[in-house]
Amino acid sequence: MSYDPIPGLGAPVARIRHFVGGLLPRGKQDEEHLHFAKCDSTELSVLGPGEGDQAQLDGGAENGKPPVVNGGVSAAGNPLASAGQTGRSYGEASNVNIAKKQISTWDAGWNVTNAIQGMFLVALPYAVLHGGYWGLLALISAAIVTCYTGKILVECLYVTDDVTGLRMRVRESYVDIAKEVWGDRFAAQIVHSAQFIELIMTCILYLVLCGDLLSNSFPTNKLDETTWTMLATFFVVPCAFLRDLKAVSRLSFGNAIVHVIVNLILIGFCLSYAAHWHWGDVAVHVDIHYFPVSMGIVIFSYTSHIFLPSLEGGMVERSKFNKMLYWTHALAGLFKALFAYLCFLTFGPGTRDIITDNLPTQGFRAVVNVVLVIKALLSYPLPFYAAIELLERAFFSGRPRTFFPSCYALDGYLNSWSVALRTLVVIFTMLLAIFIPHFNLLMGLIGSFTGTMLSFVWPCWFHLKIKWHEIPWYQKLLNIFIILSGMIVGLIGIIYSMEALIKIYHEEQ
Repeated sequence: MSYDPIPGLGAPVARIRHFVGGLLPRGKQDEEHLHFAKCDSTELSVLGPGEGDQAQLDGGAENGKPPVVNGGVSAAGNPLASAGQTGRSYGEASNVNIAKKQISTWDAGWNVTNAIQGMFLVALPYAVLHGGYWGLLALISAAIVTCYTGKILVECLYVTDDVTGLRMRVRESYVDIAKEVWGDRFAAQIVHSAQFIELIMTCILYLVLCGDLLSNSFPTNKLDETTWTMLATFFVVPCAFLRDLKAVSRLSFGNAIVHVIVNLILIGFCLSYAAHWHWGDVAVHVDIHYFPVSMGIVIFSYTSHIFLPSLEGGMVERSKFNKMLYWTHALAGLFKALFAYLCFLTFGPGTRDIITDNLPTQGFRAVVNVVLVIKALLSYPLPFYAAIELLERAFFSGRPRTFFPSCYALDGYLNSWSVALRTLVVIFTMLLAIFIPHFNLLMGLIGSFTGTMLSFVWPCWFHLKIKWHEIPWYQKLLNIFIILSGMIVGLIGIIYSMEALIKIYHEEQ
């Protein structure tokens, strides 16, 4: 028997209904009813303990596995209440008890595509300029490696029951995995900091790119790049009202559509210049001073690992998560390599750091740039939502779990003060976007540091520590190889990205 939430009545009523429901006989819930109970409502709801049990089944309700609530399951499959949950104030809703709509496999795929097919597409021909065929190989190799590390990262969320052989989800986030390996003292701070820097810098880079594209498209003395950046920020302010991944998924779907349009326009243009392609200019060697920067750009363009635990946890059919990773990363590797290669063949050694700056006419450049701005604005909500979720988990989960109260009211809606705080985060990204120049070099620096750690080093490290006795020897060697390669590439990328930034800074003085 399921009980639909009543908006506005709050947690006490939900608890009473759950208690009364527990006294009544329960019939077997069929798969269809479970799906509608989880997904059909258009509102957030406040659930009492136990009402959302079925939403936490491993791989969906059809698998018949024990439910997991707040990282724990009992032997009989009953939820275990988290520490401090029963002692919180009844004047606010705990984030733990805010049930958000689950997403389909396609929704998860759109979000991953949004993360790895984002605006960094426009910088990929620049990677081929300085890396030649090695840059193309890096684009494909990075897709394979990040797909693998994303898969093993999610594996670390689960343990396998020795008796039944069933997998149980005992961890909820990247931070929970780090705590298992490093302990509670420093794990949360280290991983939270790296994730938040990566996400906020991604949001900043989207706004930087919007300002740059619009100022190049409509050159005028009245509107400079700063003004265009502020105007672009106006369109992402509504992100402050996002409450669940379902809404973000719709925006990611729109981003995927715009991505296809941009690819068709630019690839079509490149094919029209096939007779003039620069076949001989694709290098077989690398520019040691700039290729590490290009590698940072490549790595940064594949950083979706921050989102994966939340996406997998929110899927209706978790058993399809790996397949979703395979096809999203395969398409990403194919499209990125093809796009970068064709654009470089078209523009040759004159390839600019943002490829649309190479387009021949101002009108054509303006049209493509406006489409790219729309894509950037649709890309912004995913990292912003993930960054806000990190802040809420760390500081606004509700008393006594955190010092600050929950961002959600009893009826499941956002408190007005929390919307104001979210708006301030949007303004913060705008201010940094105004004062941070050099899109490509900054992206390479961030990708070399947080990107390699979050997408290469840490997933393999955690997988070795948690699954050491379960994985074969060759997988252990593969993980160690990826860790060493990631650390080397990251360190070289940081050194040369800093060198390039310092050089440009001195040139501008």
